[in-house]
Amino acid sequence: MGKAYVVGVGMTRFEKPETRDWQYWDMVKEAGTAALADAGVPYARVEQAAVGYCFQASTAGQRAVYELGLSGIPVYNLNNNCATGSTALMTARQFVEGGIADCVLAVGFEKMSRGALGGGSGAGDFTTSPVARHYGIMAAGHGFEASPPTAQIFGNAAREHMERYGTTEAQLAAVGAKNHRHSADNPNAQFQDVYTVEEILAAKTVHRPLTKLQCSPTSDGAAAAVVVSERFADEHGLRDRAVEIAGQAMTTDTEESFASGSCIDAVGRPMSRAAARQAFDRAGLGIEDVDVVELHDCFSINELLTYEALGMCEEGASGKLVESGATTYGGRWVVNPSGGLISKGHPLGATGLAQAAELVWQLRGEAGPRQVTGARVGLAHNIGLGGAAVVTLLRRS
Repeated sequence: MGKAYVVGVGMTRFEKPETRDWQYWDMVKEAGTAALADAGVPYARVEQAAVGYCFQASTAGQRAVYELGLSGIPVYNLNNNCATGSTALMTARQFVEGGIADCVLAVGFEKMSRGALGGGSGAGDFTTSPVARHYGIMAAGHGFEASPPTAQIFGNAAREHMERYGTTEAQLAAVGAKNHRHSADNPNAQFQDVYTVEEILAAKTVHRPLTKLQCSPTSDGAAAAVVVSERFADEHGLRDRAVEIAGQAMTTDTEESFASGSCIDAVGRPMSRAAARQAFDRAGLGIEDVDVVELHDCFSINELLTYEALGMCEEGASGKLVESGATTYGGRWVVNPSGGLISKGHPLGATGLAQAAELVWQLRGEAGPRQVTGARVGLAHNIGLGGAAVVTLLRRS
């Protein structure tokens, strides 16, 4: 198989829903145009397009990329819940590595509604929801409370982590404090306010122990990446822009996700662990080689669970890891320099590609005040309940 490289990235600012007068195709035009310009590649050279989103109608991908050009290329519409953006990136990589195309555009977008995200049950019938099994695990162990379903299942995972490992509410809040602090230097972030741990703990409770400042918001926005083959990069003089997709893996739920009856497993720690192992194996790298991480902190607890899944610490030690400063500037890794989902925002279809964009900027040394000094290897982790986990390793040679 050949190698695949990201040679251009772009994204819109992530916005609070209904605050900017735009449609999803406007977002894609902005992000896609930026990615193509970053690569120095015209849309006419794109051979395939992988487009991810969750809340628009079928073929919205075509409606969106038609703003970039009407070249008649295949357009694939993808939906993998919160892992949709990285699914689009993975689709593009597979086309390139498999020799099907030399230049593929991956795009993700979302135009969302205000308020908490539902549990995937449409009109409220959880028996027909794609995540009925996950919420069934939660209900059996914790009951069902009158709080937003996604916050509830992750909040219950946090309760289990606290009971099992002694993790504290202050350690959970430290994740939010870190990511809000990082976002202050990101002009694309939905929020750029800095909060102390005490302020995060004092914020409105969404589902105990999670407060509002530990939960990702609904967001509007788009992100895009241009993925090319080694041959295309060489023929078009793009090696100086190229960041290699060194390893990538997607996993979905297995028996381990449900056998324990634990929300920690139901929300995806086993999936993330398996995806990380596969991606590391394919890249010939380990967590010790990684400099910068963009991971799926939809809720503060998920950042802690992901530390453990990626091998950054022993199981149960993630609260102490974030408290130690090991995951911010001056520490062993810088995690979510963009501000993460909690502060940068979370337009579902765009999130995985926005993570990739941040890492490409970091590995090229183009991240400005957010720059992680000397970053050569980046890891993106994107997970969707229901479920899918994608881990991507990006390397700058």
